[in-house]
Amino acid sequence: MTEIKKRGITILGIESSCDDTSAAIIRDGVILSNVVAGQKVHEEYGGVVPELASRAHQQNIIPVVDLALKRAGISKEEVSAVAFTRGPGLLGSLLVGTSFAKGFSLAAGIPLIEVNHLRGHVLALFIKEKDTKFNPPRFPFLCLLVSGGNSQIIKVHDYLHMEVIGQTIDDAAGEAFDKCAKVMGLPYPGGPHVDRLAKEGNPHRFEFSKPRISGLDYSFSGLKTNFLYFLRDNIKENNNFIEENKNDLCASLQHTIIEILLNKLKRAAKETGIKEIALAGGVSANSGLRSALKNEAEKRGWHLVIPKFEYTMDNAAMIAITGYYKYLNNEFAAQNIVPFARTQL
Repeated sequence: MTEIKKRGITILGIESSCDDTSAAIIRDGVILSNVVAGQKVHEEYGGVVPELASRAHQQNIIPVVDLALKRAGISKEEVSAVAFTRGPGLLGSLLVGTSFAKGFSLAAGIPLIEVNHLRGHVLALFIKEKDTKFNPPRFPFLCLLVSGGNSQIIKVHDYLHMEVIGQTIDDAAGEAFDKCAKVMGLPYPGGPHVDRLAKEGNPHRFEFSKPRISGLDYSFSGLKTNFLYFLRDNIKENNNFIEENKNDLCASLQHTIIEILLNKLKRAAKETGIKEIALAGGVSANSGLRSALKNEAEKRGWHLVIPKFEYTMDNAAMIAITGYYKYLNNEFAAQNIVPFARTQL
C-alpha cells in the first residue's frame, strides 16, 4: 500500500461492450492514455454483427492494452487495479474484456473492478487532463445520457450514487438517428451523417410526430414509424424525394429528436430545481444537440458541462475513471463475476 501511495493510484480500464476495443490508463484521476480500436467490418452490414465483433475484440485486446501502457509511459507492474465493462452490451464482446481483465488481475495480483457502462458515460465528465482546466459539474446535477441504446435523465448525487428519473420506454435517441438514417440510404453509423447533412438543411421544412409520454420518460418508436411512413408516401409521388430533400430531412429529423430530449430535460430541471446540467453518451457528440443545449443553458442560467468529443463515444477512459472512484471506495469484484447484456444503471 505504501508503494501505491508513492506512485499514485493507477487504473487500467478495459472497454469492450460493443464494437470498439479500448484500453486506458488513469493515475489519480488524470488521463495518461486512451486507445480505441474500431471495427470497420460492420459498415457493409448496416449494423454491428455480434459474432464478428467478439472475434475482432479477441484480435485487438492485447495490442490495445500494450499500446495504452506504452503511451502512458508505465509498466504493467505499476497498475494498481484493472477496471472493465461488465455491461450492458453485447455478451460476446463483454466476455472478451471480462476474461482479459480477470487474467490480468490474477496474474498481477491486483484488484478487479467491475463497471456499469452507463455509469462510465456519466463519470467521463470527471476525467482530468494534465495542464488543462478542470471544470466538472457540481453535485447534485442532472445528466442527459443519450446513446445508441439509452436515453435517460439521471440525478447524480455523488460519484457512485445515481438515480434515473426519466428514461426511454422503447427506443433510444441514438437508435432513432441510426434507423432513420438507414431508410434514407446513409452509411452506418447514421447519426454522424445526419448531423453533417443537417447543417445544410432547414430544420423547420418537415414536421414529424412527437410522443405524448407522461412524466420524464421518453419514447422514440413512434417518431421512427412516422418518419418511415412519411418517406414511403412521398416516394410514391416522387422517386427522388429522399435525394432531392436529404439535407432538409436530416435537419428536420434532428430538430425533432433534440426538441423531444430537451423538453423533458427542461421539465426535470424545473421540477428538481437543479441548475447543474451535464450531457453524456455517444449522441452527445451531435453538434446540433450541443448547440441547442448551450442556448438553453444561457437562457435558463444553467451551469452546463459537456465532455470532450473523445470521451463521448465508447472508450476505456470512462471505465478507468469509474474504476478509480470505486477503488477509493474499496469496491472490488471477485474472480467468479460474469458480464451481463442488460441492466439498469
